[in-house]
Amino acid sequence: MSSLSRELVFLILQFLDEEKFKETVHKLEQESGFFFNMKYFEDEVQAGEWDEVERYLSGFTKVEDNRYSMKIFFEIRKQKYLEALDRQDRAKAVEILVKDLKVFASFNEDLFKEITQLLTLDNFRQNEQLSKYGDTKSARNIMLVELKKLIEANPLFRDKLAFPSFKASRLRTLINQSLNWQHQLCKNPRSNPDIKTLFVDHTCNTSNGARAPPLTNTPLTGPIPKPGVFPPLGGHGPFQPVVSPPPNVMSGWMSPANSSIPHSAIAAAPPGLVQAPSPAAFLKHPRTPPGGPGMDYQTADSEHLMKRLRTGQPDEMSSFSGSTHPANMYSPDDLPKTVVRNLSQGSNVMSMDFHPQQQTFLLVGTNVGDISIWEVGSRERLALKTFKVWDISACSMPFQTTLVKDATISVNRCVWGPDGSILGVAFSKHIVQIYTYNPAGELRQHLEIDAHIGGVNDIAFAHPNKQLCIVTCGDDKTIKVWDAVAGRRQYTFEGHEAPVYSVCPHYKENIQFIFSTAIDGKIKAWLYDSLGSRVDYDAPGLWCTTMAYSADGTRLFSCGTSKEGESHLVEWNESEGAIKRTYSGFRKRSLGVVQFDTTRNHFLAAGDEFQIKFWDMDNTNILTYTDGDGGLPASPRLRFNKEGSLLAVTTSDNGIKILANNDGQRMLRTLETRAFDGARGLSEAVNVKPIIGGPLGPIANVSSSASPIHERPDRIQQAMSLLGNMESSRVADVKPRIDTADKIKSWKSPDVSDSSHVKTLKLPDPQTPSKIVRLLYTNSGLAVLALASNAVHKLWKWQRHERNPSGRSSASSVPQLWQPPNGALMSNDLNDGKQPAEDSVACIALSKNDSYVMSASGGKVSLFNMMTFKVMTTFMAPPPAATYLAFHPQDNNIIAIGMEDSTIQIYNVRVDEVKTKLKGHQKRISGLAFSQSLNILVSSGADAQLCAWSIDGWEKKKSRPIQPPPGHLSPLVGETRVQFHNNQSHVLVVHESQIAIYDAQLECLRSWYPRDSLGSPISSAIYSCDGLLIFTGFCDGAVGIFDSDSLNLRCRIAPSAYISSSISNNNGNAFPVVIAAHPSDPNQFALGMSDGAVHVIEPSDSEAKWGGSTLQENGGALPSNPSSSALNSNNNNNNNNNNNNTQPSETPSR
Repeated sequence: MSSLSRELVFLILQFLDEEKFKETVHKLEQESGFFFNMKYFEDEVQAGEWDEVERYLSGFTKVEDNRYSMKIFFEIRKQKYLEALDRQDRAKAVEILVKDLKVFASFNEDLFKEITQLLTLDNFRQNEQLSKYGDTKSARNIMLVELKKLIEANPLFRDKLAFPSFKASRLRTLINQSLNWQHQLCKNPRSNPDIKTLFVDHTCNTSNGARAPPLTNTPLTGPIPKPGVFPPLGGHGPFQPVVSPPPNVMSGWMSPANSSIPHSAIAAAPPGLVQAPSPAAFLKHPRTPPGGPGMDYQTADSEHLMKRLRTGQPDEMSSFSGSTHPANMYSPDDLPKTVVRNLSQGSNVMSMDFHPQQQTFLLVGTNVGDISIWEVGSRERLALKTFKVWDISACSMPFQTTLVKDATISVNRCVWGPDGSILGVAFSKHIVQIYTYNPAGELRQHLEIDAHIGGVNDIAFAHPNKQLCIVTCGDDKTIKVWDAVAGRRQYTFEGHEAPVYSVCPHYKENIQFIFSTAIDGKIKAWLYDSLGSRVDYDAPGLWCTTMAYSADGTRLFSCGTSKEGESHLVEWNESEGAIKRTYSGFRKRSLGVVQFDTTRNHFLAAGDEFQIKFWDMDNTNILTYTDGDGGLPASPRLRFNKEGSLLAVTTSDNGIKILANNDGQRMLRTLETRAFDGARGLSEAVNVKPIIGGPLGPIANVSSSASPIHERPDRIQQAMSLLGNMESSRVADVKPRIDTADKIKSWKSPDVSDSSHVKTLKLPDPQTPSKIVRLLYTNSGLAVLALASNAVHKLWKWQRHERNPSGRSSASSVPQLWQPPNGALMSNDLNDGKQPAEDSVACIALSKNDSYVMSASGGKVSLFNMMTFKVMTTFMAPPPAATYLAFHPQDNNIIAIGMEDSTIQIYNVRVDEVKTKLKGHQKRISGLAFSQSLNILVSSGADAQLCAWSIDGWEKKKSRPIQPPPGHLSPLVGETRVQFHNNQSHVLVVHESQIAIYDAQLECLRSWYPRDSLGSPISSAIYSCDGLLIFTGFCDGAVGIFDSDSLNLRCRIAPSAYISSSISNNNGNAFPVVIAAHPSDPNQFALGMSDGAVHVIEPSDSEAKWGGSTLQENGGALPSNPSSSALNSNNNNNNNNNNNNTQPSETPSR
């Protein structure tokens, strides 16, 4: 439909409204989809006209269009369902559940089950989340507030919530002007014509030879205004004025795809509510150059592609409440322009990135291959890694040859992963290195990938299919996608005809894609498949361009510089592949490639002309600028922190300036008040270069004035290589000097025996104590659930208050032992009413949304509702009794159940059927662990055996006994438990004689055996939530905290540190039977004790973590494999052997 046709619809809407055709007005609004009448929508919602509400909405969006739309329909249908329940109309409620709410089950099955459970309640207000539900009228009004926010935030409603501004009776006026003109052209004009129809042109039948006078009256319009005079402005009910955007003239780069591409060929979207209606309609193979002919009106169908899920909001409905979307209201004063810190890096800074969570942590990469992490508030360098190749034998021959010829190397890009626990570094030659990072400031080698022939120009992280991946691009004109766990290559995208300069992964709805730019100015877009690029357009300047989205992902920008030095900062209209606006203010000839960044969904910044220039996203003219008190290079690099309160800017003397706004200055002052008195961690002396290892051996006193990188002629920075890990020429990482004041932060002794050195809390329990046999945190981290030996469950919930605003579990806040209002207990079924069986038979598992718990204590397996403590169902009556429960990672309806008779039953809860039985153990099953990435199940038993099973066919892949300690001649027996590390490839094996790390092939990589101060048998052990620590309980009451990588002891907590002396005297043999790790705090754990107590333990307020330095007791860990680091394995081999000579790079400096 053309833009004029669209405007005609608005004229008709105005006419119908003026003529009081109310139903027809709203029908046309809905059918055209051009104007959403919010007032009419509100009236229908408040009246409870749900069918009309959904019918009207259907003209603008459908359930599956995007997350906002899904949430809108969900809120409406949920309200309709609750009203039916409130009327006690169960039949209607069931009908709504099946017909209207069932569609959401495929997105969040647990939530759908929770909604279904409301049918079992006498009053749905018994549900904790619905306890404050009022009457119908107030509930509708509350929902309406949320719906309006969702509609206003939904991109599909953009430009549809306000009526265009034009004069009243505009259609009448246009028709009158037409009739007047027709009368002027009459050959036989009459002075007072009688116009009776509009179906044919007007003519007068008689002629007097005179020019026709103007019409003075018509049946349609009444008195006609004088020529050139129009009816006065007037209000028009609900139609409010708005400025219509000008139509674009470029064909959409995301318009419907070529019909020759089958729908099924498009890569599947990540699991979600629904799939996008047509991924092929999102990205296609257009080859029309920009500026070519296009539609004069962008249809409503293509507008639905202009949407993006807001960053930070999970792609699921996690509760009954809606989300809010506050409007952006900022002023230039919000920009960080005050210099507050100066950091001396010591070499030319090539790339920077602020930590996504720690707002003052800055990652820096340099032209000599170094990476550093700075805490900009204290000016402390938390970590420094000089460049070295970790495993030269795994690298391709072209890379090895290149290093021998020229050892210089530079960081091209360094970037944090989405949660800040991982970071990636792209180098100027071939490789990327991936490190893991923990809150203690430790960087650990994770992956080294020989990724591209030539330079690796950019690196980013993405989540296709909800799996963390690494995206790289390089001089070899390709984009590659790598598995972030094992480093396996998953995709290679070919199609660029020049070195690829940058990548920008993104997603819309359920469609994941990557934008890429090359140094010939071409922009391409790729789905995660093998069908080639879906976009082929030219970037302004036709040279080096980077692309970035605003923080909320709704607006796309690019910044680039031409070979002639002309810089271009633009915003793109994604739905059309056209430039929406071009920002002005660059010098005519920029020196170097201009860098840019976005912040607060409102501002843009770019480094140009020895300054930082700022723009409002909605205004093409410069908003303001700063020179940072001088000392900036011609085109400084820059990076905002996530909140936009700090801005890091490179300086011409190899340093970094930190600029702050008022919020940033307050944040830094707050950090300063918490800091220790005295010297901070690093002085400028840290920048002195140590002796480093090169490809031909150690290189002494490598100068920072090494020759420029030869394969990049237009780079002006110097770079040097520090090639290590080459046979015997390994050189330890350079560590920053730590002053005395910082040493105070580390544990003075790894042995903690006094309660003042830890924060401990014994959870209140007025009930008769009984040994705790199973213990876990809820997935939200807001509660602790225990199963006692008397088959009774106990649930402690933390409340929100001033000292604990998050309501998260804490040793500083006392929780409530929670029970439902009726005082019911959650007790397991007992076998024929007998006393509870021995401890080893108890088992428990919690659903992902914390709504249900599955548990057994020697009798049937029971499924409980966590909100009511009611038993939903029971199954698996003994014998044999269930001894371990584990949910299938891909299907919550499938449960692996370890049995007392040594079998493992794969049980489908939905159909109440055992699918298969796995046999491989000789004694009862005591542990089960799934690895989704490896597609295996690892089991352990009281026979001290390990078995690995394929999830696909459930066949046994491998079996072996665990390794006995040195000197132990007979085979081991006894309870053995297993848990997969976060990397999904290494397994923690726990036995009373040891803790050990095994790989997926069941090879023992490293083990630790009780000795010295931790000489008692091990009772329980578990990984911390970040996988960096192992919390281990001992039968004498002690707790050991080990480094998961090396199994070195970090800290020993004596029983006296958490058990009071009076209790200790009465229960001298109390010990932790089971340990639970907090799901999000890596330093918090809970102990379930043999005397029935539950303790929550954290480091003291003066300590940030457990054990600042590891203690190697009697030689430290006892490795069975020296290269057994849980995160240092490298299964990568890049087999690009078709080119033995690396060509000089054409790609300029970023």
